[in-house]
Amino acid sequence: MQKILITVVVTFFLFSTAIAQKAQYRPAIVAFYNCENFYDTVNNPIVDDEEFLPNSERHYDSHIFLDKVDRLSSVISQLGTDINPDGFAILGVAEIENDTVLNILTHSKKLKNRNLKIVHYDSPDKRGIDVGLLYNPKYFTPVYSKPLFVKLPGGTKDAYFTRDVLYVKGVLDGDTIHVMVNHWPSRSGGEERSMPARAAAAGVCKRIVDSLMAISLQTKILIMGDLNDDPVSPSMTKVIEAKSSEKGLKDGGIYNPWVDFYKKGIGTIAYQDAWGLFDQIVLSKAWLDKEQPGYHFYKATIFNKEFLVQQTGKYKGYPKRTWDGTTYNYGYSDHFPVFITLLKKVKG
Repeated sequence: MQKILITVVVTFFLFSTAIAQKAQYRPAIVAFYNCENFYDTVNNPIVDDEEFLPNSERHYDSHIFLDKVDRLSSVISQLGTDINPDGFAILGVAEIENDTVLNILTHSKKLKNRNLKIVHYDSPDKRGIDVGLLYNPKYFTPVYSKPLFVKLPGGTKDAYFTRDVLYVKGVLDGDTIHVMVNHWPSRSGGEERSMPARAAAAGVCKRIVDSLMAISLQTKILIMGDLNDDPVSPSMTKVIEAKSSEKGLKDGGIYNPWVDFYKKGIGTIAYQDAWGLFDQIVLSKAWLDKEQPGYHFYKATIFNKEFLVQQTGKYKGYPKRTWDGTTYNYGYSDHFPVFITLLKKVKG
């Protein structure tokens, strides 16, 4: 693997004298992106994909599909490249129909030179949308993966099935890590009514966390996804038990770096002129030790560049969505992507 290093100035005090030292770190980017209805144009008789076909009201033909591919690849190709020219090591994705669209995406002009690989399973979601994982084999090697079924409580959602949680165990440049990619049930039917459905999905993740922590409290876990809940929602604070501060976090606990963003009114999705922060990546405490030989958490970023923002119309200031009703908007997604930067100290 090519050695890509960044320099961070570390200041410490010795005999009451401030001394600045430069430490070199190897960065890795872990990202998540809801790709907003990334369907192919072929009818799948098993799922409800009829609105994304050439003869539908949307007229979703190959021209629109390929433009969608180009726009998504434009965004994805830029994630984290100001920190690591290779971009992301791992990218979780949501609202993708199948592995076909992911293969076309990874072989697009802007991404094909990265030789990205895919982890994907078909979910039982009624609309046929799944989650998936793209990864750069220069940085990450999966060793095990499986879909985790989410059983919805009766009466919480009109649809019985939702997206599976994608669990992937792998090695990130020497670190064994566990990743869960999520797209929790939406708030359709009302936030309160649908809340138990998201709690059920969160519970699937929490059971994996607990089982891994029972083996070692130093396990490195990442939970990412479009959670359809904010960092302060009960699914995160009560089920996942994620904390907003590193101070006092117990071994095996989960840290949520997105709470401060949310409290400042900064989000990833807008609805009725209010920002939500549904897209999150949370980490187990093992990522927080800056003196460890492996990767540690450095910072969280919402990728909300100006070209991703709607400049006109009723959605002005929102993420530039793919559709305005059934009219193609030549946009990207109604969500901003997010990523975290991980750093690994390089021995001198």
